[in-house]
Amino acid sequence: MKTRFILVLFCVTLFSVSYAQNPSYKNQGPQPIRFNSNTNASLNNAELAKLKEVYGAALKTEILDRPTRVLTIKEILRNRVILREITDPNKQKPCPKLSEIPLFDAFVSTLKRDTVFNPYSFNPLKYDFKYHRPGFQLIRVDNTNYFIIIKPQHYNN
Repeated sequence: MKTRFILVLFCVTLFSVSYAQNPSYKNQGPQPIRFNSNTNASLNNAELAKLKEVYGAALKTEILDRPTRVLTIKEILRNRVILREITDPNKQKPCPKLSEIPLFDAFVSTLKRDTVFNPYSFNPLKYDFKYHRPGFQLIRVDNTNYFIIIKPQHYNN
């Protein structure tokens, strides 16, 4: 009986030690963000106009003077926010509506929602989307078949 107890205790100890040393269970630190190569190009006029609309007089100090923020904004505008029209009702999933997302009006208090949605001039920076949330996000544009897909920050990893 005593030998069985010692054998069981040995097995439990061995299992615990091997489980604790398995690197897949250890908390891994934050991973670096991989940016697409198209973020190497300068901001274009349309992107600058979107930034100016949202940041106003604070654009230079809050974004343009901070290279990391410029890179992040380019990644959001060029790669992470996708507008997709889904006309098949069977492929449309329930999700929050754009009207439920608050405006990001921290720098321009007079910022207004678009009265008519135009997928070619839509400015995702106007809305307080949770860009750092893990996983994909889906938002429906009210009264349309358009959906906004926001890729997670680490979608390239």
